[in-house]
Amino acid sequence: MSKKGKAPAMARTASKRQSSHVEEVPPKLSKGPINGVASCLCFDTPASLFQSLIHPMGQEEFFRDYWEKQPLHLQRSDPNIASYYQSLFQLSDLKSLCAQGLEYARDLNVCRCIQGRKKVLNKVGRVKFNVLSRDFNQEKATIQFHQPQRFKDELWKIQEKLECFFGSLVGSNVYITPQESQGLPAHYDDVEVFIMQLEGEKRWRLYKPTVPLAREYAVEPESRIGTSTHDIILKAGDLLYFPRGTIHQAETPIGVDHSTHLTLSTYQTMSWGDLLLDTFPSFLLDTVQSDASMRQGMPIRLLLDSDGDLDTRKRLAGFLRGIADEVEAGKLKGRSAGMRRDFVTNRLPPHTEQEQDITPSGKIPELDDSVRLRFRDHIAITVEPRQERTDEASEMMVFVLHSLTNKRQSHMMGESGDGSEEEEEEEEDSSISEGLCFPLSHLQALRQLQEVEALTVSQLELLSDGDKVNMALALWTESLLEVCPA
Repeated sequence: MSKKGKAPAMARTASKRQSSHVEEVPPKLSKGPINGVASCLCFDTPASLFQSLIHPMGQEEFFRDYWEKQPLHLQRSDPNIASYYQSLFQLSDLKSLCAQGLEYARDLNVCRCIQGRKKVLNKVGRVKFNVLSRDFNQEKATIQFHQPQRFKDELWKIQEKLECFFGSLVGSNVYITPQESQGLPAHYDDVEVFIMQLEGEKRWRLYKPTVPLAREYAVEPESRIGTSTHDIILKAGDLLYFPRGTIHQAETPIGVDHSTHLTLSTYQTMSWGDLLLDTFPSFLLDTVQSDASMRQGMPIRLLLDSDGDLDTRKRLAGFLRGIADEVEAGKLKGRSAGMRRDFVTNRLPPHTEQEQDITPSGKIPELDDSVRLRFRDHIAITVEPRQERTDEASEMMVFVLHSLTNKRQSHMMGESGDGSEEEEEEEEDSSISEGLCFPLSHLQALRQLQEVEALTVSQLELLSDGDKVNMALALWTESLLEVCPA
């Protein structure tokens, strides 16, 4: 997915797992205050975090009635929630953030909507706080801060848990808009959007999609959008959700000094169509290699005909039905390699205090030890050809990918998005792990570790005790496995 200002699904795993969404977890406060403000979110599990985010609505109702279907406005009158939301990011944070070497376009945009058009007021190079303040106060410009989770630990913690919950990238932007001003024209996005109102108030007008579940960002002229379906005043502590494709525009009302809101966005390029695009080519190639009938030559002059005759179309349809049967039989497992690799490579690392490096934990595993995976939600298994240049046919291997060495400072900071008019490519972070590589014979043993809470090394479904211990040792060295306490 595009990174800056978007959430890709971002980059991605397979289709959404609705069954995992319906777990109802009563929200409770996280341990310890943040800057003296108690959290209103529960960080025990990814599901409990999401449940506390949409409280008092339950997950089952949300995914049944609202997800990808219609907007939802959750009004809160709890001052504790409002205080917590404000602690996530506020206007007064900008001075200290500017001292950290922010740059225009990369870290923030300064813009204003004038007569239905976006006017970018960015300067060149480093952001100076006094210049930023002047544009905000005198030009009535909106400050669009890209991916604040790079600087704010609590947002890192929230978004990391949400990425585990959705199995998709979760990006964010902060928008700070002065009184009687609007930053962006009416537009729609290609992501599912959750708006958290942090400071002040903002008026949101939502319109019926012209492109339901859109796959791209686009500005829509006032002449096409018609009358709004929702006209909402979002107040501090409120939450607003709307599906991708929903046309929207927002302004800070008169009498409100300024508005600050956080946009959380996810599920970019995470549709069934995207999954087919990712999985089908490699599976089709495997089928061609194993099925002689698919290696027979097509009719002569077929490429010169417009559509081919009825027999040709029936033959193609028969091949597709055969492949569909193979998919239904479960022979497609582990083949969504591109989406999985993209997601794991670009997502946030596990949240740790003081950004400590994650190292192997506890004793080295032995054959009789009971072991379990660490950071289970940060691991993905793919089946792919070994990426080596040889004259021999590509050998299919099992890859264990993880995000433990990803850097939050580069999270979602690839190409520009969400209306940004400038693009910057950053150098790839050499710290990103390529993961572990095992022979295809190790796939079932790896699945065992994913599917159970714990098991002994001797129970791994591998031919020899040496293979079992070596696989456990490789995972332990990569900080992906630990010996269970006695």
